[in-house]
Amino acid sequence: MFENFLSTERLLSMLYAVPALLIALTFHEYAHAYVSYKLGDDTAKNMGRLTLNPLAHLDLIGTIFLILVGFGWAKPVSVNMYAFKNRKRGMLLTAFAGPITNFFLAIISAFLFAFYIKFTQGSTSQIAEIVFFMLYYLLLYNIVLCVFNFIPLPPLDGSKMLAAFLPDRLEAKFYQYQRQLSIVLILLMVFGVIGRFVSVVGVYLAQVLLKIAFAIVGG
Repeated sequence: MFENFLSTERLLSMLYAVPALLIALTFHEYAHAYVSYKLGDDTAKNMGRLTLNPLAHLDLIGTIFLILVGFGWAKPVSVNMYAFKNRKRGMLLTAFAGPITNFFLAIISAFLFAFYIKFTQGSTSQIAEIVFFMLYYLLLYNIVLCVFNFIPLPPLDGSKMLAAFLPDRLEAKFYQYQRQLSIVLILLMVFGVIGRFVSVVGVYLAQVLLKIAFAIVGG
């Protein structure tokens, strides 16, 4: 098992995947911190999260998973909703900032991928292969983080977006049962429901973005 973990294929996969995931996670958390700060909440800034330094956003367990299985997570950005002039609008925009940033990065990745394919057709160099897979993983992880975080279950961003549209009484109930709802998310992940959903929607979005990119680039 340990030999398999240290196999050449495994190490190469990590070489491609880990930097891409770090970029996707870092920009996701930075977007939360930036929008929150711009809307009047300096909690994230005071905690050193208003930065594109990946080290400021890494979570210990998430980092271990990142190294071991090639997928992990970052520390969530702390937000004080009562610091916003408009509490619900502030939470909605702050929550929305993370996944929409990943979506824009996915668009950029798709175009970079299309340009790269167009101008390196026929290349068999090792550097060309590394860049190819890095761009592939950059598109993949940004799409996955975008789709995953739009799911309206705690602690995902989608739950905060949903709460912002609920009447105050229902919003209070929703936040009251966050722990129970987060268990629902875990169960759905364990039984593969979340994985299938993210895979189907993610693949579809990635294909659409690549088709548009290749159509424009002319690859």
